[in-house]
Amino acid sequence: MKMLINGEFKSKEELFDVKNPYNDEIVDTVPIGDRGDVKLAISAANKAKKELNDFSSRKVSEGLYSAYESLKSEKKSLAKLITKETGKPIKDSRGEMERSVETLKFAAEEAKRIYGETVPLDAGIGGKGLFAFTQKIPLGVVAAITPFNYPVNLAIHKIAPAIAAKNTTILKPSLQAPLAAMRLSEIISQEFPDGVINTVTGFGGEIGDELTVNDDIDKISFTGSVATGLLISNRAGMKKITLELGGNDPLIVLEDANIGKSVKAAVLGSYLYSGQVCMAVKRIIIDEVIADEFIDLFVKETQKLKIGDPMDPKTDIGPLIDEDAAKMVEQSVVRSYKKGARLLTGGNRDGNFFEPTILDNITPDMDIVVNETFGPVSPIIRVNGVEEAISAANNSEFGLQAGVFTESLHNALKCVNEIESGSVFINKQSTFRTDNMPFGGFKMSGMGKEGVKYAVNDMTRSKLIAMNLR
Repeated sequence: MKMLINGEFKSKEELFDVKNPYNDEIVDTVPIGDRGDVKLAISAANKAKKELNDFSSRKVSEGLYSAYESLKSEKKSLAKLITKETGKPIKDSRGEMERSVETLKFAAEEAKRIYGETVPLDAGIGGKGLFAFTQKIPLGVVAAITPFNYPVNLAIHKIAPAIAAKNTTILKPSLQAPLAAMRLSEIISQEFPDGVINTVTGFGGEIGDELTVNDDIDKISFTGSVATGLLISNRAGMKKITLELGGNDPLIVLEDANIGKSVKAAVLGSYLYSGQVCMAVKRIIIDEVIADEFIDLFVKETQKLKIGDPMDPKTDIGPLIDEDAAKMVEQSVVRSYKKGARLLTGGNRDGNFFEPTILDNITPDMDIVVNETFGPVSPIIRVNGVEEAISAANNSEFGLQAGVFTESLHNALKCVNEIESGSVFINKQSTFRTDNMPFGGFKMSGMGKEGVKYAVNDMTRSKLIAMNLR
């Protein structure tokens, strides 16, 4: 596939092979762009601003609705492409496409809901006789930098709200899985003037850095690692930034929890896309009183998961994105053994594959719970009561989402009020998101919120207009 810059498809002499993690076959190639390509895209986006701003809100909405219909017609083929380039089980890729289609529809709807407000200046000294209101106006050019794990859905959460708010955009997808995101850009671009959406592929150290430091970019929306997020924050200057970074999400199971429901949530939350999800269950914090009963059922349900070809609809666990990723998970598990963790099931690596793994006797200082483990691993931390559970949950530099299983209203409200994370779900695992909800974490999990309405708001600025009526 080729880059899309100012409505034209552009290739380069140097190409990057996008490989299928399941069988190492080359799915396609993409150009390795450079700073010059980024500057061309930025120039195109800036030139397209006026034409897009001349669109009525209705016209923007209609363009996004047309793109929604086109995306819906291609959702099956794009799901297959996601599976080929990421190794994600096809049933999960289909789920990603269903959500992506809905997200584009949300953006089309939100394009007609961008409101200002009246401001009572007469509440302040000297304000009597003045009538004032605010107007929401676009920021200008939004750079979207996305990772491999949800290549379409995470791209659409940045591109679609940006365009809904009449911003032009530049997408830099992950080189590991750029293809479906590039096709998404092509679909949306057909509904808008050249330059409204551009896609540049290449290495983050060059493409991402130019987007970060270039003064003609007005906002950066980034999803990825903490290290890269911190680098962007330090180098972005006066740009607005939204950072969706790591997660180390806890699933708390209290003494009065429904064991069956909590086990089902633990399996789904821990092993969705082999744990390569920022909001996956990364730590299971369980009351000692019910720990053995929970673990016995959890092990049995985990062992039922089918590992294999991600194109098989019956497959639950596919490969990790590459062998290096699988080796990192393996090394983290091995280090936990050395510190006293007990293996209950799994623990084996075969190339890019890593078995769903449950570890008991986990202590808070172990690397596997201190850092984000991006793989199908369930470390179990035993606690005594709700106070210890909350303390264990908050013992992390991350704070993205959390799930709590309890039948006690008192314990539920206590957890909601005291857990330090962007979302807390009661009787639901952290691996949950609807595309209209505010999504974003606390602490090192990032800053800002996604979710179409909230992203649109963050992609505008408020202008005050005041008239002296005296």
